[in-house]
Amino acid sequence: MSLDDAATKPHDRLAKRFAARMEAVNTLIRTRMASEHAPRIPEVTAHLVEAGGKRLRPMLTLAAADICGYEGDHDIRLAATVEFIHTATLLHDDVVDESDKRRGRPTANLLWDNKSSVLVGDYLFSRSFQLMVETGSLRVLDILANASATIAEGEVLQLTASRDIATTEATYLQVVRGKTAALFSAATEVGGVIAGADDTVTRGLYDYGDALGIAFQIADDLLDFQGDSSVTGKNVGDDFRERKLTLPLIKAIAGADAEERAFWQRTIEKGRQEEGDLDTAVALLAKHSALERTLEDAQGWAAKAHAALTKVPEHPVRDILAELSDYVVARVS
Repeated sequence: MSLDDAATKPHDRLAKRFAARMEAVNTLIRTRMASEHAPRIPEVTAHLVEAGGKRLRPMLTLAAADICGYEGDHDIRLAATVEFIHTATLLHDDVVDESDKRRGRPTANLLWDNKSSVLVGDYLFSRSFQLMVETGSLRVLDILANASATIAEGEVLQLTASRDIATTEATYLQVVRGKTAALFSAATEVGGVIAGADDTVTRGLYDYGDALGIAFQIADDLLDFQGDSSVTGKNVGDDFRERKLTLPLIKAIAGADAEERAFWQRTIEKGRQEEGDLDTAVALLAKHSALERTLEDAQGWAAKAHAALTKVPEHPVRDILAELSDYVVARVS
């Protein structure tokens, strides 16, 4: 069966298994994003929440709790919390990046304005903290509060690193751990914590989410250069046009000669891009095998996600999570 067959996609199998619980999550999200006094809040939030995202992060929380035998309903609150944090960061990201498209649709800041996006994002962060407190677990609060701080830290680091061609792979990894992997690892870890799993299991779930998040982001970097815009909702080369130093570019720049380095300084650091520059950039990526080496890194992180699951109890859902780590990379290989 092909990778495009819906039955083979692990996130679709997770969605099917947790359909009832995800409906409860979605109901809770709709309830908590309501505002009696500021109708713009549900308008802006609904535009993004209802945009057809896969809800991968909240499903990871439900999956982790299920693997650990949880039978309560706090996993639903935590899954909604994770989705609120994710949505808040997207609203803020689109303002920072001056984006006009998200999931193939106009961004909230384009339809409304930057002020609305920032303030509604702040509202969702506040709602997320209300939800996590309702679990009564100080450890859960600590994990998600730390993740929120790490996400913000990663975004600020990206501001200074994304257009500096001296940025190293180590700095890139630090950014990715903040802006993407922190929420993946928190989502999986809190599922184990709320189920009362021991430290070895929760560490395994954390490590799985961390490695999955890094593999996911690296794969997204690759999709920017070789993805199908009708599927990704982005135009090929958007990261280059927006002067974002992603891993393929960092690898190509590391091996650049003087002439190539001058090209990257002009297009990325100074932002003076001309017609044909994207083609030149793609050619330089090919010259330095940057896409192939980036794919190898993504595959390495997928393997680390696999290895982390050996600390987690055997369970049918654990098998789906293992397949998911392969799938996030296979979609670009």
